[in-house]
Amino acid sequence: MTLEIVKPGLATSVQDLGRPGYFHLGIPEGGAMDRFALRAANMLVGNPEDAACLEAVFMGPEIKFTADTTVAVTGGEMPIMVDGEQQQTWTSFAVKAGQTLSFGFLKSGARIYIAVSGGIDTPPDLGSRSTYPIGALGGIEGRAVAAGDVLPIGAGTAASAGRSVPADLRRGPSNPAELRVLPGLYWHRLTEAAQASFFDDTWTVAPEADRMGYRFKGGRPLELVDREPPFGAGSDPSNIVDGCYSYGSIQVPGGTEPIILHRDAVSGGGYFTLGAIISADMDLIGQLQPNTQVKFVRVEMAEALKARAQRKAMLQKLREELM
Repeated sequence: MTLEIVKPGLATSVQDLGRPGYFHLGIPEGGAMDRFALRAANMLVGNPEDAACLEAVFMGPEIKFTADTTVAVTGGEMPIMVDGEQQQTWTSFAVKAGQTLSFGFLKSGARIYIAVSGGIDTPPDLGSRSTYPIGALGGIEGRAVAAGDVLPIGAGTAASAGRSVPADLRRGPSNPAELRVLPGLYWHRLTEAAQASFFDDTWTVAPEADRMGYRFKGGRPLELVDREPPFGAGSDPSNIVDGCYSYGSIQVPGGTEPIILHRDAVSGGGYFTLGAIISADMDLIGQLQPNTQVKFVRVEMAEALKARAQRKAMLQKLREELM
């Protein structure tokens, strides 16, 4: 079975749960920006949780099917049509050979995940089918899908249509969105006033928001503590001697606009990082549209670990509902 891409949508790419283990070589983990939504889509159609799906941003693709199958779409809210007949999000539905899947205008969120029974079966690179354009890895020749592409689908046992993720397990960002932050290694580089204003201010998602990182604007500039720059750091007070970046790190070039590093971000550089978004909230970032208001909320390690445990429990509850 194959899928034919009639229209690619906007930045539609093949993604799974990524390729961990190569960050020390400068290759990011990559994978779905909203991992929970990808897992849910796969469970709905009877796939392993880490099977490859299509991730579409802001605008859905148009896809023609060559065989009967089961499909599910999760993540952002976007009208789904099969030959013009509307389908439900977060719910599995049947598609017959020759039918076309299409989408309306995005209503909420930013990214949708399209899972097909059997999973997308493009060749893996470094153990993953996730598309990483900078490294030309995964997907279709390391790029986003294009009109005319034909995607192979693996063998699998299709789940029945009509299976649905309960409403209480469909987590999305609030308004304003709240992102919990664990202050980090360079937190002391900010003055006390700047530390307070970072959490007091309301920030806005800037247009520069993609798989590498999300930039935020609208808050007060963050003043840094005066110092004698160490050798190799450069003259800007936001510079450091090159260091490693964790997934979710928040760098602030020039102390003006924070950038949260996401799935396809680099592994290190010369800007200080004030901390990191906790792992439990990283999926939420993938569903933020430009101009969305955001509040950063300070937490300590105990609360971050508790939130991670709650996310694991939520995922286990989903498994019990669908598997």
